[in-house]
Amino acid sequence: MHQTSREMTEVLVQNQKLYQPSRAILKTARVKDYQGMLKKARRNPVKFWAEAANDIHWFKKWDKVFDDSHKPFYQWFAGAKTNLAYNALDRHIGTPVANKTAIFWEDESGRSRRYSYLELYHEVNQLVNGLKKLGVKKGDRVAVYLPNIPETAIALLACAKLGAIHSVVYAGYSAKALEERIKDAKAKILVTADGSFRRGKVVDLKSIADRAVKNCPRVKKVVVVKNNGQKIKFNRRRDIWYHELIKNQPVEAKCAVMSAEDPAFVLYTSGTTSKPKGVIHVHGGYAVQVLRTIKWVFDLRGNEVFWCTADPGWITGHSYIIYGPLMAGITTLMYEGVPDVPRPDRIWRLVEKYKVNVLYTAPTLIRLMMKYGNAWPQKHQMKSLRILGSVGEPINPAAWKWFHKYVGKNRCPIMDTWWQTETGAQMITPLPCAPLKAGSTGKPFPGIVADVVDKKGKPVPYGKGGYLVIKNQWPSMIRTIFNNPERYVKTYWQKIKAVYFTGDVAFKDKDGYYWIQGRTDDVLKIAGHRLGTAEIESAFAHHPAVVEAAVIGLPDPVKGESIKAFVVLKQGIKPSDKLQEELRHTVRQTIGPVAVIGAIAFTDKLPKTRSGKIMRRVLKAKELGLPLGDTSALI
Repeated sequence: MHQTSREMTEVLVQNQKLYQPSRAILKTARVKDYQGMLKKARRNPVKFWAEAANDIHWFKKWDKVFDDSHKPFYQWFAGAKTNLAYNALDRHIGTPVANKTAIFWEDESGRSRRYSYLELYHEVNQLVNGLKKLGVKKGDRVAVYLPNIPETAIALLACAKLGAIHSVVYAGYSAKALEERIKDAKAKILVTADGSFRRGKVVDLKSIADRAVKNCPRVKKVVVVKNNGQKIKFNRRRDIWYHELIKNQPVEAKCAVMSAEDPAFVLYTSGTTSKPKGVIHVHGGYAVQVLRTIKWVFDLRGNEVFWCTADPGWITGHSYIIYGPLMAGITTLMYEGVPDVPRPDRIWRLVEKYKVNVLYTAPTLIRLMMKYGNAWPQKHQMKSLRILGSVGEPINPAAWKWFHKYVGKNRCPIMDTWWQTETGAQMITPLPCAPLKAGSTGKPFPGIVADVVDKKGKPVPYGKGGYLVIKNQWPSMIRTIFNNPERYVKTYWQKIKAVYFTGDVAFKDKDGYYWIQGRTDDVLKIAGHRLGTAEIESAFAHHPAVVEAAVIGLPDPVKGESIKAFVVLKQGIKPSDKLQEELRHTVRQTIGPVAVIGAIAFTDKLPKTRSGKIMRRVLKAKELGLPLGDTSALI
């Protein structure tokens, strides 16, 4: 069991300072009695979420708020009818929101676009009609492999509106990774782009998509967005330009009436095996919790400009770039590129230019900006900022304090949020009215009952590390793993009985604040991207010289973690610098450029249990100079 390390204990002791909310924040806060709301929601979480459900549109109200008759396949708002896209877009048409800006978009080269809600509604409808012409119908899967551009939002909304299930694949993944996800989802359509820009270089997405689709016979059409105008190979029998597909299509389209429990999307997340998990989220409960959290956590009033710096390929992008902001009727900013090109103040220039009110970003980005120094954010007027947010990994106290001082000017509270692909929406997070601690995610969101327990499910004392679990159910929860319900049950509901097993280690302090320490299931967080160790190790094994490999994450001042690999070579093959480069290339080709290997060590053998399981914790302990712990199981 994980004990609280000396470093984390020091953090616990040194950071008891409470950052109290300002009078201005308290004056406008949606929730003013924080402790009272937590107690009320904890007494009856189902009643709390039933009240939250009144914020979205239902074609038909539910017969039952919560149904646990087939646990752990729980249902929310059973019998209700709704549609995720209708709540994000259609319901705003005919209201003053229709003329508001829905999306601001800019890329590294300085190109920019703007969509009002009405303009977005019209183009979504054109794509709905275009997809129908291609034979897409309710329940079909559509794979989306696009950069952070408005067409990504349009594709997702169009799929949801016609009842198809979208499956977004991060545009940094390789052809092999894309192929695997297309095959598992059994997608019949792929939406991609000619290319993208990143650090001034062209990323040839279309050629990656072509290599993936070559081995995916189910894919009948590839819809291509003309994003950067580069020359590409075009298969006239299979490929169709996005702009030609929507051209002359009607700007009105019928919205499918979906059951609350109908799947809206499948999103793949790395796990402890080499096969990614297809997480299923649904139209009803997902909409309810995403809307309630974005409104309460960021105190939205209706006229905000919201910038979540994540990528739409991850759950953060789904929930807090696209669906959440649009359901709330506010403006979402989408940026294609990196935050320090051409200069380290690009992110601050965008905040100033678009008068961003809420900046929701990752600790990796914050640490990167810290590296460039304090002067860059001070060059820009960012008076529009009201609320800051952190997501994706634990934020260290030093980064929290820098963000609060130099970006938030000691007046913007930081909402440090913990949640997962599987949870769909924020789970443990402060509210703007709550006192804050640097480095802590605060307390569970109202309606969420969490705890820190030992392996038998018993609560552990304050300050002691344990397994983070969720003890009740919540509307935006994962419904199952696509095509693998047994894996869903085993992964989340059988590790510790009667609770949802998050796979994270945490502890609570004496005030009930949660401190997240990291993963238990050998998943690495590299620059905010979640990569399974087994997936990376499997990629190493693609090289003919490799017998096996083990990878661990080591602390990195910017990325959070960096990857170190331990590789066993076939007999007679000698290590060399050339071989190291070949191995790095193999991993990047298999997984994508997100899988950057920090170091490679060649070894004769790996520490294993008698059952053959690689003991990565032993490798990590040796690297960090920590006690090895119990090694009696090693062979």
